[in-house]
Amino acid sequence: MNPQAVLGYICLLCFSFVSTAKGNLQPLSFQPGTLYQYRYTLDIQLDHTSTLSPQGAWLRAEALVQLHRLWRDQGGEELLQVQIRDLKAQHKPEEERSKDGTGGPPAEIALSQEAQAELQQPVFISWSSGKVKAFYGDEAESILVSNLKRGVVSLLQLQPHTGTAVEEDVSGSCQVTYTVSNHSITKTKDLLSCTKPKSGFTSVAFFPPCFSFFKIFGVEWQPTSKSQYIVKDNLQWVLAEESHVVFPALRSTTGIKISSRQQLQLVSPLMPGPTEVAGRSLRDALAGTEGQHQPLGMASLPFRRVCTHCPSLRAYLKAFDSQRVKMDTSKAATAWQFQRFIQMLRSAKKRDVLQLLRRAPEEMLPFVVEAAVAAQSVASLAALSDFLDFSKEPKSLLEKFLYAAAFSPRPSGELLRLVLDKLDGKQLAPEVQETGIVAMGSLVGKLCQQKLCGLQEVERGVETILRGLRGAEEESEVVIYLLALGNAVLPETIPTLLDHAEEGPATITTAAISALRRFPAQHISGKVKRVMRRIFHEKRKSYEKACRLAAAEILLNNEPLPMDVINILLAANELETETATFLLLKVQNSLRADYHPARKTMKDIMRDPRINNYNFFSKAGISSSFSGPLTVTQDLLSTFGLDLLFLEGGFLRKSVSDFSLLSHGQQLRAAQVTIEAQGMELMLGENVLEGEEEPELMAGMSAIFFDVQLRPIVFFQGYTDLMAKVLLSSGEPTSVVKGNLLLMDHHQVIPLQSGLQVAIKLQGGLGLDISANMDLSIWEQELKTSISTRGSLAIDFQAELDAPFLQATLRSQTELETSIQFDTILRFSSSPVLMCLQLKEEQVPYREIFTVSKSAGSQSSTTRKGRQGTVPGQEFALHQANSKVCNLLLTAEEE
Repeated sequence: MNPQAVLGYICLLCFSFVSTAKGNLQPLSFQPGTLYQYRYTLDIQLDHTSTLSPQGAWLRAEALVQLHRLWRDQGGEELLQVQIRDLKAQHKPEEERSKDGTGGPPAEIALSQEAQAELQQPVFISWSSGKVKAFYGDEAESILVSNLKRGVVSLLQLQPHTGTAVEEDVSGSCQVTYTVSNHSITKTKDLLSCTKPKSGFTSVAFFPPCFSFFKIFGVEWQPTSKSQYIVKDNLQWVLAEESHVVFPALRSTTGIKISSRQQLQLVSPLMPGPTEVAGRSLRDALAGTEGQHQPLGMASLPFRRVCTHCPSLRAYLKAFDSQRVKMDTSKAATAWQFQRFIQMLRSAKKRDVLQLLRRAPEEMLPFVVEAAVAAQSVASLAALSDFLDFSKEPKSLLEKFLYAAAFSPRPSGELLRLVLDKLDGKQLAPEVQETGIVAMGSLVGKLCQQKLCGLQEVERGVETILRGLRGAEEESEVVIYLLALGNAVLPETIPTLLDHAEEGPATITTAAISALRRFPAQHISGKVKRVMRRIFHEKRKSYEKACRLAAAEILLNNEPLPMDVINILLAANELETETATFLLLKVQNSLRADYHPARKTMKDIMRDPRINNYNFFSKAGISSSFSGPLTVTQDLLSTFGLDLLFLEGGFLRKSVSDFSLLSHGQQLRAAQVTIEAQGMELMLGENVLEGEEEPELMAGMSAIFFDVQLRPIVFFQGYTDLMAKVLLSSGEPTSVVKGNLLLMDHHQVIPLQSGLQVAIKLQGGLGLDISANMDLSIWEQELKTSISTRGSLAIDFQAELDAPFLQATLRSQTELETSIQFDTILRFSSSPVLMCLQLKEEQVPYREIFTVSKSAGSQSSTTRKGRQGTVPGQEFALHQANSKVCNLLLTAEEE
């Protein structure tokens, strides 16, 4: 042998070894005239994450996968035929359980002849050194069988060298990372990066993280996927494992865990196979095979299960007179009925929805309107458009429709168009007009959060609000349009809000700053902070104390500069006692709250003894500000905050009750009720400070629920109105909000590596009844306020697995009812003024039910487990001084 040839061969061998060790394998190929047979196994397990649930669903499938090469071109592209044979499937029936509770032996699933025939139909792939370049099959084939074949073919998608790439397989187009060592290949797939045609809808997955509502009331999905390949001359062995943990963000204990495992193992020895077909191109070679084979996408096709037990609106209408819905929104049964109506309306035709609206009795009609808005189907919106006559319907029903639209978790452009059309150019009652404007702002904001700002309806809505703001003549009109901009949270409207905040009278300045406070920290720019500094420090003109405090809060709550904090603290020494007391307590609160954005800056500043000393913080006012936790779980922290700002004479100027939710790094203002009274100091003969406007005597209330600002309510305006309300008051509370809303609405399809899919569905209905009352007794010199919150929550979370030979559903249902009462008593006949705060929560009944349903062939089973109980009521001890005053005032009332 030629010594040079021997040396060259040895060098080539060494190079090949070094390349393999460094993470490269030789190009992959299947040999002609050879039949490759692989033993294929698939295992899938679905389980509830809760230990209280019954045993989940388990599926195993085994088959023989035959593969051979039909054609190859000079560039290395190969046409491969892949065929599944002798598939057998097993599951664990619920009725066969062993004594230890682990379940009995697996039971065979009888496959239909049609399914067997479809499974054995071959598919073809264009394959080049591990990469599947095209997939060919019968597009008339059933979706479930076709997807299963995609799952098998996806196991042939690999890369013989280390690196990162974007691949298309049954999961969609995904980013994958390969690590190659010797004859082993490890593939890690980032399932969160996968893109494919959307199937289903979701109110969560496609929203930016800053939209707290959808993060807190959505679904968390934690997937992993890893595959191992052994390659020696040819593909020897594949093991693909993946897991998915999916759960409602509010309650991870009711989640679902999905485990899937595929294995492909070469059967030895190799057998002779069909010879290659002739053809100049892949198309010619494919034409030489039996049957018609169309190019298909590698990503799994969406499959929608036919619901055989879902409620039908037409069937409901036939028995309508005997199926009236109870209207107590604080009961869980009503929340479940609300979800049931939404399901009926989403599949109903317009004429049936319209018939329901026309036949519903007066007390049930608001419930039906709320359900029709929440359904948001083309038919339900068209029926509402025909039914609602804004010139005739009672104000309460129109407001119900508008608020239902404002609270929609995933509004559509069609819903906004319906609202705009109903408001356009009509002479409406002031309450309806104002509610419509704030609802318009909420819809615009939520659509823009879905990156739908370019819709014609959104542009029309923004222009309607801005045009109304420019043309508004009364202060009350300007306020409403500013609050609508706060609901919209559009960065381009910040300059408009700043102009009104700095130049407007007190009422308008308050509304503009309130709107600015709705923006996330990244939009509170240097320009915004400069305007807030000028307002707080009164650089250009005097401002009402509540306006100055609101400006200070924007500076303190949005990545504050140390100098801003120091200047605010120094300015507190020059403020009136009550204002200074309130402001300093705000600063101290931020130090105690771990989640406050200014906490670190505050702690650094407090190291300076010139600021952090008794003389500086020992203000003697009765104003207060505090917050603390109400409920703490592994997923959620709910907090209660109360701000009370008093006038120097002892009258309550402003109270703010705030219930917030913190979950998964997001914060949501679930409820905030503000009660304001101004001009009271004039009744006591106090003088207005120099430079301040003389305030009008009035009291009112505004509320924000789930980040939606509602229309403000006025208790009285002017001395005459006050006297009339005092003399003629019925003592009945004012309804702030009452109704039902769809809090959670999520539908997501998870394609598994095997080609099977799991559909995740989450619906959460909330019934809410919040009322407030303000009782002023001039004779007894006593002021009482009361906020009553009653509600119910029903959450339905389920996962549906669909295979050609098995259907399984895991479902968890959670319900609870709650009632919270917040009362304040203020007696200003004594000095100092006495104030008592009471926060009570009634006992909370709850129930959880876990269900597992399976259907395989002619066999089906359903198993349920659950629990119910009652969380005892409690009265929250706000602070020690408050407890002493409450004891004094309440004892005096009893006597």
